Amino acid sequence: MQMQIKIQRWLFSLLIIGALFVGGCGSSPATNSTPTPNPASGENISLSPSPSPAVAASSQFSNLPRLEGKATVVMTVKGAPITIELDGTNAPITAGNFVDLVQKGVYDGLVFHRVVREPQPFVVQGGDPQGKDPKFPTARLGTGGFVDPKTSQERRIPLEIKAKGAAKPTYSQTLEQAGVAQKPVLLHSRGAVAMARSQSPDSASSQFYFTLTDVPFLDGSYAVFGYVKQGMDVIDKIEAGDRIDKATVTQGLENFKAAS
Repeated sequence: MQMQIKIQRWLFSLLIIGALFVGGCGSSPATNSTPTPNPASGENISLSPSPSPAVAASSQFSNLPRLEGKATVVMTVKGAPITIELDGTNAPITAGNFVDLVQKGVYDGLVFHRVVREPQPFVVQGGDPQGKDPKFPTARLGTGGFVDPKTSQERRIPLEIKAKGAAKPTYSQTLEQAGVAQKPVLLHSRGAVAMARSQSPDSASSQFYFTLTDVPFLDGSYAVFGYVKQGMDVIDKIEAGDRIDKATVTQGLENFKAAS
């Protein structure tokens, strides 16, 4: 029985790695893999050292949009609303990036390209701008990010995770890599909204996911930036290929600071 459980967990971990995968695009390698903790072994993929959190936050990412406080986004899927509360207090860059993309209409019409419910509920993932084109090959969805028209480059944001008791978030590293023992303030509980990324910690762009159940082994490795307040029944019915009708910021726009 124990061997069967271990095999089931191993198979599930493989599905998880595929589910949060963000393939390479532009100049990035197409063979990137997601550094997801393996629930069976507890192992992580080791990444190269990154700049210290303070340096990364103050200089390299100072030109990114921010959310300084809370905001509410209503996302409509198949005519039904999903209300998301964004937490810019604990994830200012990640939440600010999402608000900025909503304001730009980036998510309107995009497809949910990955839905993982078997063998256990896991995530619903979308946000690849290439999915706005109905003729774009389905097999290639999940490889794209938001290309900023001002720079003609893909905007990427840092991994941003604030630990409990910390004054500021940790940037560009998982909490384990940073040697932080505390759990994150924003956990992967059911209804969490977080950023998908490739192996590089600073590779998130526009792809995001909703968690369909509590996924604690992702805590500290992926950036949660909000929670679904209403509409989990809508998310529970989303299938791969369903599209976002529209996403709108309905509250808290005064807390948003555009990119400099």
